[in-house]
Order: sequence, then C-alpha cells, then structure tokens
Amino acid sequence: QVQLVESGGGLVQAGGSLRLSCAASGRTFSNYAMGWFRQAPGKEREFVAAIGWRGRSTYYADSVKGRFTISRDNAKNMVYLQMNSLEAEDTAVYYCARGSRLYSTGKGATAHYDYDSWGQGTQVTVSS
Repeated sequence: QVQLVESGGGLVQAGGSLRLSCAASGRTFSNYAMGWFRQAPGKEREFVAAIGWRGRSTYYADSVKGRFTISRDNAKNMVYLQMNSLEAEDTAVYYCARGSRLYSTGKGATAHYDYDSWGQGTQVTVSS
C-alpha cells in the first residue's frame, strides 16, 4: 500500500500563502490521481482539489478555485497544494489522498470514498 506524509502546514495571517507537500512511497504512486481534502473543527471532511495521474488535469472546489493550485512531480513522488489569499475559513487539517482508480484523470473524484489511501494530515491555521 502507498504511504503518504503531508507537511508545510502552519499559522498564517489572512491574505497570506502556504505551500503544502505530500510525499508518497510505493511502486504505483504515479499511476493514480491524487487529491487534497480538509476537515475543520466540527465539520466533515471536504474535497479541496484533485489532479490526474499525469498531472495534466486539475479540479477544484468552488471555495478555493482561483486561490489554490494543485500540482505533482511524479519523478519525486510528490504532490503539492499552493494556497494563496488564505482566508479564516481555510483553517482546517489538510489531508493528502490517493485515488482508488488506476490511471484516473481525477474528474469526478470529489468524495472521500474515491480515495483509498490517506496521510496523517497537516494543520493549517489562518488568523484574521
């Protein structure tokens, strides 16, 4: 099974930026779509962004579109989430996840059950 480890979270003021990283290990990491989810206190885990297995297709939740950018470097087994213009509402634990479907473009993969492996999460706190 693939192992995922997120990093890059922290405390930032509203309007600032953070870049999250997800390091993956496993033979077939590059053959799967990857996604980012987040979970705020008292709320359910929600979809943030997804990227296809080749890194050519990306999808975003409406709440982050235009502010966040997902990318990947398959040669390094890394996935990134660049977060700009952060808002207090972005405060959450952010999770990296691997899609369950081989060679997926990531289209439609917006639910928790569309992914089969998860990292431990990294905390992002945005202060007003």
